[in-house]
Amino acid sequence: MSAESRGSTLLNRTNTEDPAYYHKVVDCQWACPAHTNVPEYIRLIAQGRFTDAYMLNRESNVFPAILGRTCDRPCEPACRRGRLDGKPVAICRLKRVAADHRGEITDLLPPIPAKKNGKRIGIVGAGPASLTVANDLMPHGYEVVIFEQNEKPGGLMRTNIPAFRLPAKVLDEETGTILNMGVDIRYNTPVKSMKALLAEKFDAIFIGSGAPRGKELEIPGRHDALLNGPRIHIGIDWLESISFGHIDSVGENVLIIGVGNTAMDCCRSSKRMGAKSVKVMARRPRAYFKASPWELDDAEEEHVEIVINHAPKRFVIENGKLTGMEFERLEWDAKAKNSRVIDTVFLPADDVILAIGQENAFPWFERDLGAQFDKWDQPVVDETTMVSTLPGVFFGGDAAFGPKNIIWAVEHGHQAAISIDNYCQDVAVTERPAAGMNLISQKMGLSEWSYHNDYNPASRQKMSHVDLASRFKQLDIEVELGFDPEQTAREVQRCLNCDVETEFVAARCIECDACIDICPLQCLTITRDGSEEDLRGRLSAPADNLTQSIYASAPLPQTARLMIKDEDLCVHCGLCAERCPTAAWDMQRFELEIPYAGRAAACTSSYVPA
Repeated sequence: MSAESRGSTLLNRTNTEDPAYYHKVVDCQWACPAHTNVPEYIRLIAQGRFTDAYMLNRESNVFPAILGRTCDRPCEPACRRGRLDGKPVAICRLKRVAADHRGEITDLLPPIPAKKNGKRIGIVGAGPASLTVANDLMPHGYEVVIFEQNEKPGGLMRTNIPAFRLPAKVLDEETGTILNMGVDIRYNTPVKSMKALLAEKFDAIFIGSGAPRGKELEIPGRHDALLNGPRIHIGIDWLESISFGHIDSVGENVLIIGVGNTAMDCCRSSKRMGAKSVKVMARRPRAYFKASPWELDDAEEEHVEIVINHAPKRFVIENGKLTGMEFERLEWDAKAKNSRVIDTVFLPADDVILAIGQENAFPWFERDLGAQFDKWDQPVVDETTMVSTLPGVFFGGDAAFGPKNIIWAVEHGHQAAISIDNYCQDVAVTERPAAGMNLISQKMGLSEWSYHNDYNPASRQKMSHVDLASRFKQLDIEVELGFDPEQTAREVQRCLNCDVETEFVAARCIECDACIDICPLQCLTITRDGSEEDLRGRLSAPADNLTQSIYASAPLPQTARLMIKDEDLCVHCGLCAERCPTAAWDMQRFELEIPYAGRAAACTSSYVPA
């Protein structure tokens, strides 16, 4: 409901014809930056239709096999299953199942026109945002030229994600799918001057050069000369050196400064490079770490020690050699906002790896071209259109707003491609295509549905790993083995089918309370009208989650009261529709129609009330 409805005014009636309403109810899809249709691809996996599941994934997230291994999984904390038993559906790992078992997809990809449309697009970098732009524009006849400074595509996906998490074969296959559309990619060709790039007269330019600069740690000893070569490394540069084969060993004692996902890649890589003792040093308690919980678990499984409440004080250099670091041991208040030093400790180290963040950098972008840069020397970019203040120049991925993750880069690429297509067709970039939807009844009989609506009590499946002894033999041995068929079968049944919606027709309701009596979560209430704040407090079960809507019907014919439903509690079991004697409730599968560059969304609904 709107913010206004939470005051003294009456509750707004819910408009289920607005695609955003049911989209928000599908928590996982709403949380995904690219809005992948998660419940549908899980159902396709359950049916053994792996290729179809892969292609449905690819429609929105472009890189299912890559993301099935590396995604930050914003969908999983949102998953409704987690509100029931504390463990969300393993959405990311099921994505990998579809990717690992898919068939040939070449004939399923959109055809590429032999005759081009006369528009040339220049792209800087071959990372996920840039490749998404190419993926979306090539089917519409654009000529796409990518300038890539390295000898292979993928950007930071290749240089900063270790092969034991993302095998090169997987990366090559999915980047190759896009490049084989006819993209003109120029390897070993860094862009050294934006002015020179503009002089090539591209119709539009997209910059997806990532966030290639790691942050420094300016404390005493950082720049002291070392007689035995550099032993203090910037994390992303160090990972890149491993990727390109420039580094093949590390000292026995390694300290990692920082506790984000890059730090996890650095500490686990150190173990494979010969380190015996690896410590990850964190300033704050574990609850405030930036690293994903599963990344922390995987690191600790490999006997990496995570040390909390230690702030770097200085590098200790003796006789021109790094011997370790001094740390201030901290004690924090309850919310870890204020600390006091309780001790100073020394920890030995042969190598120190700094993984305290990264940022975008544009030394090649002259500042006199008309593009605005902010006080942090970052480009000013519109968050919706991805357009800069320099006409015809667009940004996306980490280059636009700093480090996020791959799935955000993909969504930036989709939105930038829409803007580029508009720009090249003389349409305002602010004119965004509307999303559409389909609603399809799942009714097959009097009380029978075409979806599996029984609650399955199976627990979340645990990923199997290569044993510790084997995984350190080579740098590129993938640790996660993927779900086996039995695990897959159990995990897909945990999905609650949140996209199968409870569609209500007020005119049919006789207020018999059958739906209210049968609802296992008490998410339905028939009550008098009122403000949202008032209603939330007097439902059958108070609706405490203000981020999720409550449904409000039109006035019911008998008493003019409203049918109210807490969308946050509903588990989409369909019992209300099974019990209803007048078919006022129906279970209808919601499908969000997402527009892409040159391709408007269908805005249809198959449901027409009798």
